[in-house]
Amino acid sequence: MIEKEITIKTGEGQINTFIVHPDEDGPHPVILFLMDAPGKREELHQMARRIAACGYWVMLPNLYYRRVTEFVSDGTDKSREIMFEHKNSLSNEMVVEDCRHLLEEALKDETASQGPVGCLGYCMSGQFVFAAAAEINDRIRATASIHGVELFTDSEKSPHLSSHKIKGEIYFGCAENDVWVPSEMIESLEKYLANTDINYRIEWYPGTEHGFVFPDRKEKYNRTSAERHWYRILTLFERNLK
Repeated sequence: MIEKEITIKTGEGQINTFIVHPDEDGPHPVILFLMDAPGKREELHQMARRIAACGYWVMLPNLYYRRVTEFVSDGTDKSREIMFEHKNSLSNEMVVEDCRHLLEEALKDETASQGPVGCLGYCMSGQFVFAAAAEINDRIRATASIHGVELFTDSEKSPHLSSHKIKGEIYFGCAENDVWVPSEMIESLEKYLANTDINYRIEWYPGTEHGFVFPDRKEKYNRTSAERHWYRILTLFERNLK
């Protein structure tokens, strides 16, 4: 495996980005892996490596780059306060633009495929990948939003409003007991998507809480459901990107 940290220039700064991919048999399909609110950290690097080991060119950017080069929440009240300040500074439009810059950078590397792209986001990035799938529909063909927040809101900028533009397949993995994602929101999303012709799937993970895929969440981690989520993601990529 080959891995490196690079910086990618945008109009608002430089995105520090972790890249990992196989060391042979390229070019490999690009996966945009968007972080959850606690920040770009080693736990996510490990997840990126797992995806790359299956034959993908994975990019994991620091979405907080406009405010800080590095941030990892340590779970304290002060750290969580800062985390929410960082999170709330972002918008779907900002992150979609970041994704465009990331894909432009990937085009410069001969080991990265110029074909269809996968997109994966957890927690706060669930909404970002949903928006990106619609707005970058010329490239993104496989998207997974895992316990994503704000997927269906009253805002005129809610990502569900542009979902009809999605051309690939999109998967929503939802925790059954999620304090950040009300079941009513997912039910409204499902009702809305049922009236579109996009290729989507919404799946509930029984007995789980927000963050169930992350081993470092300890009591919230659900290994059985986490492994099922990996199967869903990797088969999604296999169907649409290979």
